Amino acid sequence: MKIYWTKKSKSRFQEIKKYIEKEFGFSVSERFQNRVLSLLDLLEKYPGIGSLEVPEKEIHGFQISKQTRVFYRIKGNRIFLLTFFDSRQNPEKKPK
Repeated sequence: MKIYWTKKSKSRFQEIKKYIEKEFGFSVSERFQNRVLSLLDLLEKYPGIGSLEVPEKEIHGFQISKQTRVFYRIKGNRIFLLTFFDSRQNPEKKPK
């Protein structure tokens, strides 16, 4: 399978990365980025490891860290990253 980033997922990833860098420093932000990329490699190989979050829209979720989840949709042999959600920034705005 191949992973495709939507505009929203790219934007949210950058926002979270900038937030982490501002609050915790560059090295923590870099570790976060490396962790995300490693886990996306894993997701690419095993797309079923995430949980089905919104069945009627076929949206899956995968926990990246204690505070961060990625939401994605599988279509054929493609994985579309929809968005990233970080509870440190705004816990009330979990995607639906």
